[in-house]
Amino acid sequence: MNLVDSHCHLDDEKFDADRDATIERARAAGVERMMAIGTGDGPPDLEAALRLARQHDFIYATVGVHPHDAAKATQGTFARLAELAGEAKVLAIGEIGLDYHYDFSPRDVQRRVFEQQLELAARARKPIVIHTREAWDDTLALIRDHGLPFGGIMHCFTGSPKEAEEALSLGFHLSFGGILTFPKADDVREAAARAPEGRLLIETDSPYLAPIPHRGRRNEPAFLAETARRLAEVRATSPENIASITTQNFNRLFKLV
Repeated sequence: MNLVDSHCHLDDEKFDADRDATIERARAAGVERMMAIGTGDGPPDLEAALRLARQHDFIYATVGVHPHDAAKATQGTFARLAELAGEAKVLAIGEIGLDYHYDFSPRDVQRRVFEQQLELAARARKPIVIHTREAWDDTLALIRDHGLPFGGIMHCFTGSPKEAEEALSLGFHLSFGGILTFPKADDVREAAARAPEGRLLIETDSPYLAPIPHRGRRNEPAFLAETARRLAEVRATSPENIASITTQNFNRLFKLV
């Protein structure tokens, strides 16, 4: 199988001891491309993923300010993001959005920084990668206000079929991760079963949310095949077909050959 991990945090300190080996294991497991998420520890460092992408032809990057770090953003942050968005290896602005579970940044600040990045993505003609937690209504309302002219990904989709339908109606792709394999994730599996074939993506969100049978361990891109297998079961198809579909969808969204 040739797979694409559409969301991984390869810059995370949990990979410091064996990052190169982690990347090699992913390649050996059939992961032909990875999109490293560039939020890192937040501003002022905006190039956490891009540094890795510059080293490997098969790794791409995003740039953005995570809602946890929204309070760190300055006008200089947005100016620098606009510059970085022009680099060829930067595929999207993300992960951006709202997180009302932890509230590490005040909600009004989260919303302001999210809006500014939606505007930045539109100017840069880039898709967006969305993080939303306990903030579904506000997240979708802001996206409706600004539109989704260049597409986007609902990363680590954990919503219900109704929320999937709302996201799909706006033009999003739905990316499913290790949660799809968890015993109690019936709503997520139902959403994955119903989603149009052309809007499916898979991810690890590594080092977080390792799929069964690796649950409880540090997640890594090599484990993506487990999610592909579970998605194949949910959709009554083969893992090879899921790999082909999700790879084609990723390449089409980001205009890659």
